[in-house]
Amino acid sequence: MKKETQQLLFAVGLSGFALYLLATKSGQGVSSQIATGIENMITSRGIRNNNPGNIRLSNTTWQGQVPAAQQTDGSFIQFISPEYGIRAIAKIMDSYAARGLNTVQSIINRWAPPTENDTGAYVQAVSNSMGVDPNAAISRADYPALIAAIINHENGSQPYTSAEIDSGVSMA
Repeated sequence: MKKETQQLLFAVGLSGFALYLLATKSGQGVSSQIATGIENMITSRGIRNNNPGNIRLSNTTWQGQVPAAQQTDGSFIQFISPEYGIRAIAKIMDSYAARGLNTVQSIINRWAPPTENDTGAYVQAVSNSMGVDPNAAISRADYPALIAAIINHENGSQPYTSAEIDSGVSMA
């Protein structure tokens, strides 16, 4: 067995044991606590929040946003369904287009600024996924592919169907 595999298995085992200890100490059901903990370990924050673009909390109230009293993430918006999170991405893309940001390069540079991200790698990943030049103009018809690529980059996977993405985009 490779060293990396052994380290991963050890980390997973240690995490499971830690979750078991937390569940038993809190007096809550062990199996439900472990299941929740494991789900949170393997599901990205954006997917858990139905916010696959990882849109930060702000003064903007979004359609489909979880009510403030039920919001459990102090940094990122939570939506009631992934379609509303996808809709929010599309609405932001519309606002970028209105300001003349219509290339993968300009969109991602605004979406994920270099002060917080490896924007160059992000642009390349999205461009490659879409099969477009980073400086080629894109239109609203390209939103499903653009949003799918953003979701994949933000979360390490893109678990939504084309129908879910199209639904979110059409709601925008």
